[in-house]
Amino acid sequence: MTAPSSVMPERAAPMISPAPLVPVADFGPVDRMAGLLMSVVIGSLAAISRFVNLRSPTDAGTPIFDEKHYAPQAWQMLHNSGVEDNPGYGLVVHPPLGKQLIGVGEWMFGYSSLGWRFTGAVLGVALVVVVARTVRRMTRSTMAGAIAGILLICDGVSFVTARTALLDGFLTFFVVAAFSALLVDRDQVRERMHNALLEGRIDETPWGPRLGIRWWRFGAGVLLGLAFATKWSGLYFIAAFTLMTLAFDVAARRQYRAPRPWVGTLRRDLGPTGYVMLFIPFAVYLASYAPWFASETAINRHQVGQTIGERLWYQPPDAIRSLWYYTYKAYSFHAGLTNAAGNHHPWESKPWAWPMSLRPVLYAIDQNDVPGCGAQSCVRAVMLVGTPALWFVAIPVLAYAVWRAFVRRDWRYAAALVGYCAGWLPWFADIGRQMYFFYAAPMAPFLVMMIALICTDILCQRGIGKERRTLGMLVVSIYIAAVITNFAWLFPALTGLPISQHTWNMQIWLPSWQ
Repeated sequence: MTAPSSVMPERAAPMISPAPLVPVADFGPVDRMAGLLMSVVIGSLAAISRFVNLRSPTDAGTPIFDEKHYAPQAWQMLHNSGVEDNPGYGLVVHPPLGKQLIGVGEWMFGYSSLGWRFTGAVLGVALVVVVARTVRRMTRSTMAGAIAGILLICDGVSFVTARTALLDGFLTFFVVAAFSALLVDRDQVRERMHNALLEGRIDETPWGPRLGIRWWRFGAGVLLGLAFATKWSGLYFIAAFTLMTLAFDVAARRQYRAPRPWVGTLRRDLGPTGYVMLFIPFAVYLASYAPWFASETAINRHQVGQTIGERLWYQPPDAIRSLWYYTYKAYSFHAGLTNAAGNHHPWESKPWAWPMSLRPVLYAIDQNDVPGCGAQSCVRAVMLVGTPALWFVAIPVLAYAVWRAFVRRDWRYAAALVGYCAGWLPWFADIGRQMYFFYAAPMAPFLVMMIALICTDILCQRGIGKERRTLGMLVVSIYIAAVITNFAWLFPALTGLPISQHTWNMQIWLPSWQ
């Protein structure tokens, strides 16, 4: 006989563990002294590698490869009130900033190999430090930052790019520095949202709290402007990083339970982001042409009234119209360098070959009467090629990064993929153009970031036993040793050191490398 329902005991409600009321207060690495020490050590190693024998090689004392364009142009700008006219080629094909920076080194050391390579080497060292500190911020691990720094020091693409007076090294530095600044801004936004939540201001309006002036994002806008003023491909990173920083803002507002995160981002963040990430870069780009604007004799400076008709009331000032004409001429030059038009180069390559460094670029080679190899001539060569231990694993690294970003929702891999893809995917839009592997230079730091993140995941797995942790440490250590050994083996082919013909043949790992 059952008891009446009136006297039956009430069933206890299940206990549900609530989510934390306040997200963890994690706004950046806290081991500042260790981070500073790591930066000094990594920077010192990078400086040794980038500056050793920087003067060599040359082409009988003259620049090698496309240094022949930029070193003379920088020297001319240095002695022509900042203006170049590129008389040997009829027009100027890139914005001025990279050549202005090359000119700084030439002002310090004269028209010499050290002069035209000095500034690029300095920024090449700075790039290594920035990448190391960026990965440290992404992982909150100084060890992970050190791993990234070591890997980038040993990357053949970043190494050769830092040691030659081409524009891609400057572009890469400004892009990665802007990326790093946006990550600092991401942490700073979360700190401000955290304070607003603690102070009860998170829902003071339907769009969430105001976040104040974001100086790190402003700095990123300036750096992206410097990238754009170096090469027009900086535009790809402006577009990609603008979307990335807005995604960071939406995620922060959602994490801190702002009432309407998407609308709040549109209302609070879209306008300032557009100003900082669009207006500021274009202002910096125009500022890089200040000597051209001030000149009376610069190419196309007073094109209005000649090729261009007189200005109407709704058109921009004559100086801007002349600059647009000047820029369009340079764009037309690039656009006309297509394979269909009969433009071919023995070392050109297409974007699908870049992730694994399948078609490098031979910058210089001398096989005639080079002493040191007995009766046979030695070989002195400089090849822009990725360290195989880094670049040959690009496909599985990218696959893993995509899985982490879209399946596991790991923002760190997603951010690194944004930078990598911004330097790679846009080139598929005009596949008929003449292209070269050195266009892939901005991809290298982001590839290293993803590899360093994977190494960190292996080393810092939670809930594993001592044996598996030791195995992970062994795997990562062996991999880093392989990268260092691989880089050391390729070192003569990256720096123009004399080696025997047999050794040079052994450096050519793939048929597409010759």
